[in-house]
Amino acid sequence: MSLKVGAHVSIAGGVDNAVANQVEVGGNCGQIFTHSPQVWQDPDIDDEEAERFREGTERDMEGPWVIHTSYLVNLCTPKEGLREKSLDSMQAEVDAADKLGIPYVNVHLGAHTGAGVEGGLDNAASVIDDLDVPDGVTILIESDAGAGTKLGGEFEHLAGIIDRTETDIDVCVDTAHAFAAGYDLSTPEAVDETVAEFDDVVGLEHLKYVHLNDSKHECGTNKDEHAHIGEGHIGEAGMERFLNHPDLADAPLALETPTEDGKSFAWNIDRVRELRRD
Repeated sequence: MSLKVGAHVSIAGGVDNAVANQVEVGGNCGQIFTHSPQVWQDPDIDDEEAERFREGTERDMEGPWVIHTSYLVNLCTPKEGLREKSLDSMQAEVDAADKLGIPYVNVHLGAHTGAGVEGGLDNAASVIDDLDVPDGVTILIESDAGAGTKLGGEFEHLAGIIDRTETDIDVCVDTAHAFAAGYDLSTPEAVDETVAEFDDVVGLEHLKYVHLNDSKHECGTNKDEHAHIGEGHIGEAGMERFLNHPDLADAPLALETPTEDGKSFAWNIDRVRELRRD
């Protein structure tokens, strides 16, 4: 299958600009925010802008886009006010995805803040099932680095939310997050073991997107800081095996790598293509 790889690109000046921004870094799929992720804000996308985005995507993209939700969303919260804000924000995002023809909306489970793992997962499921998700849009739960009371660091959390919801949801695995949470990806053998464990616990049929990032910190540290592909603690051998694992070949990849040391998204996308053997 052809490699589907891109980056998280800006929508500054209009969401339709994301297509040109993606092409500029060499991507053929990728991720966007519909607004600043640091605030409670609804997407503001007019019909003409959306049409230009859809036309550009059809013309220039090979793989799917994914929307990343606001960082403020907390599906697991026991606090009613935060739950309602998270629900409203999520509804706005799935509606925006429908308007833009984007098939996926990616979200972190959030932190249970004292509700416990089971309580947090129950809370998250109730929010998801209160959403009116348009046909053709799927919510993806992102794996987490697992710090504090945040959920999603264990594959069992991902399986638990899938089991609890009446909504059809799937998963986005972030390689740096999984590594930080204790799933080793630094050698070919470790990649094979981690992929097999994911399949046993969650099921590879639920893996619809990958955030491909190396890690600046060692496995199991719960520290989320991304590194250039092949230059962090996952390293070249682990990344090469991940990119060429037969069960992962079709997964679209969105990079959230840093811009530093004279290297940006374009360098990292080129690096992915160098490591991938088609």
